Amino acid sequence: MLTTLWGTVREGKIELLESVDLVEGTQVLATLIPHDESEFWLQASQVSLNSVWNNTEDDIYAELLQK
Repeated sequence: MLTTLWGTVREGKIELLESVDLVEGTQVLATLIPHDESEFWLQASQVSLNSVWNNTEDDIYAELLQK
């Protein structure tokens, strides 16, 4: 199961904002969120929007509109 934890960087190390027991050697994936979170969410939303609008399944509708 994946778990998301918030943290901050202090002196080059990630410090979690909540206490959690982690097994030594646990692998983590860090997503960097800029101070202006609106830019982060715009970029994240763009990926989803592109997957909906830029797909070959809709090509049939373009063909029907041209007829």
